[in-house]
Amino acid sequence: MPLHMNRRQCVGLLPIAATLLMSGAAIAQAQPAAGRPIRLIVPYVPGGGSDLLSRMLAPYIGEEFRTSVVVENRAGGGSTIGTQAVAKAGSDGLTIGMMDAAFVANPSLMSNLPYDTLKDFAPIVLVATSPLVMVVDPAIPAQNVKEFVAYGKANPGTLSFGSAGRGTGVHLAAEQFRTQAGLDMIHVPYKGTGEAVTALAGGQITTLFTTQFGSKPMLDAGRVRVLGITGTRRGKLMPQVPTFAEAGWSGVDAETINGLVGPAGMPAESILRVNAAVNRALKDPALIAKLNEQGFEIVGGSPDAFAGWLRREIPKWSRVIRDAGLKAE
Repeated sequence: MPLHMNRRQCVGLLPIAATLLMSGAAIAQAQPAAGRPIRLIVPYVPGGGSDLLSRMLAPYIGEEFRTSVVVENRAGGGSTIGTQAVAKAGSDGLTIGMMDAAFVANPSLMSNLPYDTLKDFAPIVLVATSPLVMVVDPAIPAQNVKEFVAYGKANPGTLSFGSAGRGTGVHLAAEQFRTQAGLDMIHVPYKGTGEAVTALAGGQITTLFTTQFGSKPMLDAGRVRVLGITGTRRGKLMPQVPTFAEAGWSGVDAETINGLVGPAGMPAESILRVNAAVNRALKDPALIAKLNEQGFEIVGGSPDAFAGWLRREIPKWSRVIRDAGLKAE
């Protein structure tokens, strides 16, 4: 402001200055506090697919907000501990969470869920999915899904399937297959997918649904056999494996999913900026290559698209859980 400006001129500028200050305050309120890190909560221990994907995306989100993104692992309670931490995080836009298939299954599996899946969260983006492969103990004389079903019906009560825990995506995939094939199979839950794969390779269980990436080392070593893959097309890492639809069971379509959510009161601008950052990341050739190596199928899209997907998937898996005879705990 020129030093010679008179009093009347100064007074005339006050409304403009006030408007600028108010606009700045509104922008600041809609964004994470400058310099404060964003928490990306993963409701599992480090090393799994959700954790890996979160660490891949964190730099892109941090670049958008010009701050660091800290991946925080909050495992336990079938993913509910970390998920509840997101729901209770407040509305400052500083906390988001990476959800997986348990997010849509837990409303039907848990009678006292400490949050409302549809009301307590703000969907941000469905990041990726990953088809699941059915792997079996090589001692089982079945070279494809049809032969496995025939063997199971000829030997009722002798088959078992492992999982990474009750209600996980790999558990529900096996239940979906079991009920559609009409098989009598025993569920053996483990603390994680790695432990379940080891049990399968050791002959302690008969079969397991897992990711292409998770099963490939055992497959390459000849310690397991892969019979089928979920999804609408064959997988990038295992193009030789037929889909369940090709085998005659098109209804076996379970797959792992990963999506970002925030607490219900998260500012709209923050939601849109995280969404934009992730969608940009999913077009980065370097990230695409990494995701392809892990067997992920890229999705992306708008917050509304993810919200609609959640509204469809929750009742779908409720029916699978009911048909499998699983009771809420």
